[in-house]
Amino acid sequence: MSSDTRKHHELLSALKAAQGKQDGSFETAVTCALEHVFEHLDRLNSHVSAGGPEGEERPLKPDESPTLR
Repeated sequence: MSSDTRKHHELLSALKAAQGKQDGSFETAVTCALEHVFEHLDRLNSHVSAGGPEGEERPLKPDESPTLR
């Protein structure tokens, strides 16, 4: 199992285990899961960005979503 897949299982397990608890563990689990999602989005954005070497923006293509380019 890749380390990323293992991380996904750990995050999901933590969310399931913390559901319904009133000790702040659910909020902590959600925060960790969202931080991991944002890491994925950063990696995705760096792989698909069509900006130049300095990261400058480019015009949107027709029908292109500004949030997923």
